[in-house]
Amino acid sequence: MQHSQAQQHGKHAASTRPETASAKSLMDIGTRRIFTEDHDLFRQNVRRFFQEEVIPHHNEWEKAGQVSRELWEKAGEQGLLGVVIPEEHGGIGGDLLSAAVVWEEQMYSNCSGPGFALHSEIVMPYISNYGNKEQIDRFIPQMVAGKCIGAIAMTEPGAGSDLQGVRTYAKKDGSDWILNGNKVFITNGWMSDLVVVVTVTNREAKTAAHGISLFLVENGMKGFHKGRKLEKIGLKAQDTAELFFEDVRLPANALLGEVNKGFYYLMNELPQERLMIADMAISSSEFMFEETRNYVLQRKAFGKTVAHLQTVQHKLAELKTEICVGRAFLDSCLQLHAEKRLDSSTASMAKFWASDLQNKVASQCLQLHGGWGYMWEYPIAKAFVDSRVQPIYGGTNEIMKELIARNIVSQK
Repeated sequence: MQHSQAQQHGKHAASTRPETASAKSLMDIGTRRIFTEDHDLFRQNVRRFFQEEVIPHHNEWEKAGQVSRELWEKAGEQGLLGVVIPEEHGGIGGDLLSAAVVWEEQMYSNCSGPGFALHSEIVMPYISNYGNKEQIDRFIPQMVAGKCIGAIAMTEPGAGSDLQGVRTYAKKDGSDWILNGNKVFITNGWMSDLVVVVTVTNREAKTAAHGISLFLVENGMKGFHKGRKLEKIGLKAQDTAELFFEDVRLPANALLGEVNKGFYYLMNELPQERLMIADMAISSSEFMFEETRNYVLQRKAFGKTVAHLQTVQHKLAELKTEICVGRAFLDSCLQLHAEKRLDSSTASMAKFWASDLQNKVASQCLQLHGGWGYMWEYPIAKAFVDSRVQPIYGGTNEIMKELIARNIVSQK
């Protein structure tokens, strides 16, 4: 009896939380049934952090092509890094939805510079899930503190979304490994202290996937060089670099997990990366919608506000509907992943759908701003250029469709 009453109470509590579609703003705190009041409190702190520590400095970071190290350490102090990493590994021990709060609030701040999500929810899980005790003890606490910035090096000049086209090679030399190759478009690459490098270790494997391993390469290792900070059309404050490995001697304990199991580890972790990109895409769409709604309510044309024009009203109605439909699917994916039930195909659907939608919203919201939308000082301009990379990284949307289709046409 008590159990069923508790269930009813839980349902009632959830039902009193408005969904995004019926909230006053798409960015309101206290919405969406997947979250609890604890998540709301955390969201308030995260929102304050981005308002106070990130937004005021973002313009100067865009000019510098990177954020400050001090910001990383402040994020560590606030418990924003390594949220989902278990406490016994030195992490925060929070749930996936708390990590999602950080992703979403970053997009609501319209500041793409901090590479926290990649560091925390892509790089750190590789160490936590596949690392040995020595690797976990050595790196995780430092990464949680923001003192050791993580990157992952998959993409190469000749191999993008196709991980089986990797050419970087590590060959055995006694108990050591000698690493040679280069990587490109590496997020956090310039500031990185630790890089998970995807490399071939067996060129004779029956397929390329059977001969890939992961290594932990540290900044300062002889033969490890960072190229220039790459100039991108968006993500201006996000340090993205080329990395070069010239006869880098790696000790046996630089191997992450088992030799030749790297491709399997990557396949395990990629759904979380794709989910993260998708959630950030929907959140960015929510931000752009609210930014545009505020603009058209104030901007005058023909003696009235732009919002009085029926064509504008209908456009806003379409955008809100599409964003809310996307959010419903995304929240379902977040819940599935929190229960470890999100499969690769569904994560690919979320990534391709949400990032395509983000670009549509960006283009149409910029249009509703008129000429001012093309001016860098307006937030919509920055959101527009930042959105363009989303259908490309984390596996291009063309590859996402390939993965989804495989699942459809494969014989049961």
